[in-house]
Amino acid sequence: MGKIFVMDHPLIAHKVTMLRNKDTSVKDFRELVYEIALLMGYEATHDLPTEEVTVETPLMVTTGRQIKRQVALVPILRAGLGMVDAIMRIVPAAKVGHVGLYRDPKTHKPVEYYCKLPTDIEERQVLVLDPMLATGGSAVAAIDFIKKRGANNIKFMCIIAAPEGIEVLSKAHPDVDIYIAAKDEKLNEHCYILPGLGDAGDRLFGTL
Repeated sequence: MGKIFVMDHPLIAHKVTMLRNKDTSVKDFRELVYEIALLMGYEATHDLPTEEVTVETPLMVTTGRQIKRQVALVPILRAGLGMVDAIMRIVPAAKVGHVGLYRDPKTHKPVEYYCKLPTDIEERQVLVLDPMLATGGSAVAAIDFIKKRGANNIKFMCIIAAPEGIEVLSKAHPDVDIYIAAKDEKLNEHCYILPGLGDAGDRLFGTL
């Protein structure tokens, strides 16, 4: 059964508060998303399997640990792109796939327009990245696509999540752990998260 991790680190809380501010510039917004994702990345990768290896130091031969299962990052386009570089900073050998979805403004259902994943996706720990978990529809659809291509070790990382989205994703994919920087109150009638931070993609790329 997948677990839900809501971050309680004071640095993350501080940066999320800055992220919410409507007056935060595009430059600062991008940097804050990067910093939050970087801090979350340490937690999301805490259980990567390792194996013992032999290494020669300048003084002697000893043993150490190295990562046994490599990582694949799959941002949900386009806002998920804002989290990729941060995770790549700590897992530079990660491969990157992409899933393109948009939410139909009338039905609020996800529509796929692109999906390209590493060919060895089934051998990797997959981190699906999206700053917002609102209705859960896009996250569920993206993970559906990824599973159909063979992945079986999947985690979902987001910065802001609504209770409704958490419930939908947990029910659809009970084997997927969910990592959240801040759990918000609810969705409004337009399926935006409250209090939220607006449209993450628009704020990341300056397309307000």
